[in-house]
Amino acid sequence: MTRPPTAAQRRVIDAADPVTGRLKGPDTQLASLVRHGLAFRHPRPPHDHFLTPAGHRLREAEPVPPAPETPSVSGVFAARIGGEEDPPAAGPARVREVHSAWEGLMELRRMTNPDGATDRPCGWERAHLVQAAALALEAAGHTPAQADTEGGYRVRATPQPDAVAVRAPDAAALTACAATLQRAGWQVGEYTEPRTRARYLLASPRRV
Repeated sequence: MTRPPTAAQRRVIDAADPVTGRLKGPDTQLASLVRHGLAFRHPRPPHDHFLTPAGHRLREAEPVPPAPETPSVSGVFAARIGGEEDPPAAGPARVREVHSAWEGLMELRRMTNPDGATDRPCGWERAHLVQAAALALEAAGHTPAQADTEGGYRVRATPQPDAVAVRAPDAAALTACAATLQRAGWQVGEYTEPRTRARYLLASPRRV
């Protein structure tokens, strides 16, 4: 793109789904983003528009506060990392949201991995490790921890720039989480905390 996007275009870009990059907005703005290489129109129905890698970079490099009249920004999808104070309500609607987000992530892998591979994480996942790992677990049906209970998984950042820690209430749940992440293209190792002796996982996106 040879010139910065307009304010209207930035609102459309900033309101994109953080996982899939799906865009919503006036047809004229979407068409303009396509012309400038920041979005593309999916060839299959319903022909939704998505951010290109350049669009994702622009969105993350120069965040612009959303306009007050853009309510969708406050309701973007976020995977359950476990232990949230105000988690989204469970139920069929949440299941549909998670399934849609996972399918969108697979499409994002296909579009942005150099060889179109969907069996390993893409650049977005490497930049959003906690959310990416949590989405893989939630999409596979694992139960996230509640704020006031010990049960369920918890995904947290670590001092290592390319790894997340995953904790679960027992050995069986931890093993199941490891298997899910491995199927999703993550390298997983199991470790013991020296102080508490609790077992946990370290997971990193697989590169090849």
